Order: sequence, then C-alpha cells, then structure tokens
Amino acid sequence: MQTATTEKAPELKSVETIGQAFSDFMTTFEMFKDANDERLGEIEKRMSADVLTSEKVERISQALDAQKKSLDRLALKNARPALDGGREGADPTRVEHKQAFEAYVRRGDERRLRGIEEKAMSGATGQDGGYLVPEETENAIGARLAKLSPIRSIASVRQVSGAVLKKPFAIGGPAVGWVGETAARPETAAPTLAELQFPTMELYAMPAATASLLDDAVIDLDGWISGEVEQAFAEQEGLAFIMGDGVSQPRGFLDYDQVAETNWSWGKIGTIATGVAGGLPATDPADVLIDTVYALKAGYRQGANWVMNRKAQASLRKMKDGDGNYLWQPPQVAGARASLLGFGVVEAEDMPDMTAGSPAIAFGNFERGYLVVDRVGVRVLRDPYSAKPYVLFYTTKRVGGGVQDFDAIKLLKFEA
Repeated sequence: MQTATTEKAPELKSVETIGQAFSDFMTTFEMFKDANDERLGEIEKRMSADVLTSEKVERISQALDAQKKSLDRLALKNARPALDGGREGADPTRVEHKQAFEAYVRRGDERRLRGIEEKAMSGATGQDGGYLVPEETENAIGARLAKLSPIRSIASVRQVSGAVLKKPFAIGGPAVGWVGETAARPETAAPTLAELQFPTMELYAMPAATASLLDDAVIDLDGWISGEVEQAFAEQEGLAFIMGDGVSQPRGFLDYDQVAETNWSWGKIGTIATGVAGGLPATDPADVLIDTVYALKAGYRQGANWVMNRKAQASLRKMKDGDGNYLWQPPQVAGARASLLGFGVVEAEDMPDMTAGSPAIAFGNFERGYLVVDRVGVRVLRDPYSAKPYVLFYTTKRVGGGVQDFDAIKLLKFEA
C-alpha cells in the first residue's frame, strides 16, 4: 500500500501549445482522482488516511493548480489583441495618434500629441498631466483585464465619461399587474426610488524603461506599456472588487453588511453558515454547498459562479457526492473554467481562507450582482527625471465598482 503512496507528483514541463498543456492537466487530474480515492478508502477502512497518501494527494493537487495557471496563461497569451493601428486601411486619425504617442514615449516629443488632443477638444493634459494612449492600446488593456481580473471577468462592466455613475432603482420593485383589454387602468402608487452611486477612483502603475529599450525600433512600445500595466491593474482591481472599502478605491462585495440569509434585506449580503467553525461538516459536507446554491433565486442561478481562493478550491476538489462522483470537475476545453456542482469556479486569491467565521466562498450571478465602472481613457505621463537613468511611465485609469443587486450574491460563512 505504501509503495504506491510514495509516487511523486507530476513535474511541471515547459509546454508550447494549449492542446499539450490541456492534455497534461487532464492526465494530472486522473492521477489526483486515483490518489484521493486511495485516501478515502483508507479513511473508510481505518478511520484515518496514511500520512504518505495524504501528502501525495496534496502534491498532485498543487501540481494541478500550477498546470491550470499555466494553461490559463497560454490561453491569455493567444487572446492578446494585436496593436496594428498602422496597418494598411486603418483609420488615419488613429494611425496619427499612434505615431504621435510613440514619439512621446520614445523621445518625450509631445508636440504632435498635444495638437491631436487639442483638435479632439479634450484638454491636452489631465489633472496630473499625461496624454491619452491610442484607442488600440486602451482596448488591449481592457480586453486583457477582463481575463486577468477574476471579478471583472464575471461582473457587469460599464464605461462612463463622467466621474460618477448614478443608478436609480425602485425599492419596492416595479409596479405591474394584469388588466383586461377594456377594463379601467387603476392608478398605481408612485414608486419609491433610491439611488446607487458608483464613483470612479484613480488606479495607477509606473513601469520603468531603459534608454536602450526606448531606442530599439523593433520594440512595440504600445504593447510593452499595456503588458507592463495590465498585471498591476488586475492585481489591484482583484483585491478592491472583493475587499475594497470604497475610500479612494472601489467597494468590494465583502465590505457590505452581511446577515444570515433568513434575515436578508436590501443593502445586505445574505450568508449561509457551514455549521462548523473554520470547516465543513464531517457528514454530508456537500449538503452545505447545495443549500448555498438554492439560497439563490432561480432567476439568478443561470449564469452563477463560485468565487474562492486556491486553498478553498483544493479542499472542495477532494469531495464526492453520495454516488461517488467528484463535485469538482475540470474544464471541458482549454481556457474554460472548472465547475463545482455544475457551476463555474472562479479562482480569486484575494478571497479569505477557510478560517473560523470567514466568508471564504461566494456564490452568485455576479453579472447581475456586481458592477464595474470604467471611465473612458488611459493616460500616460513620461517622467525621465525621478529615477535616472530610467524613464518612468506614470499610467493611470479610473475605475469604480460596487454591488448593484444585493439578492444576486450569497456567501458561505465558515461558522457554527
């Protein structure tokens, strides 16, 4: 028995194609199931699993996580949009903007860029200075953020030109009813309206470049800037959309008041208790997950997703239903999401761990529940003085966010 448990987890290999990476991932998942089945069998026979078997399961689970990240990176790399504003047939205005922006980034020549923005009647510089990046670069940053930022990838995203998005809603719901074809239409009571506000906050990144990089004509500086800032933007967004307090940053869905689902009211996030502090019940733990699914109304369940961090996902990956089927299933195709009880799993490292009292797992229709607000325009300020001999590029965008439908998100809280 112990001979099998001393097998090593699969080593990560350098892969060049999504197909090869996906094949390796599925092979590792089969190894994980075999090892975990062995662990569960030992628990059933001896009431505890062999230490070596448990360690083997953990090693393979970690390899599975690493391979999934590698697979996602390959899919993301293939999804990177081309910044080809200079191709034949492109909009002359966009080509001019791209060329002027490149001159500014490489040499600090802002004359052409200033002229273009003055013609567009947008003030040449923003509050903190800088110039708008070409539209292709802004679109590339936005497209990649949608894949890199976990909550943005499943939330509603709206672009605005102002500083605040105001969204009215009827507290009592819409006034509707049935009426006959020729019957009198009774006057309805005036709806009570309230207003949600989503202010946009400034998010910045400051990549640095060497003089040799700026002098290299082969380097696509638009692509370099978008590649440098998108990861930094995604990390900051990911934290703010979950934990942000709404002060100089978006408000995360975990920052709102949380109440037991039986006491839910508008403006609060409903929670379902696991019944065990810091863990799931030892008997029929899947029942708690099912209760969480059905705490969400039927109209919201279509398009719903689980949101949790890597550690929580690793724990749920080992669970089976009453028929012996694994609750966690790998993605069906490369680039897709894994699933839990048939609903997609979104891995967000900023979600809390499964500790006593923590809302470590969220479930909901985030497209209806959470709103991300992007103010149009990404600005870049070239700074060759603050960190000589490097040139800094102070890149800013304005982003807001908050819950727009409090009935669309539920939290699984690890408490008694």
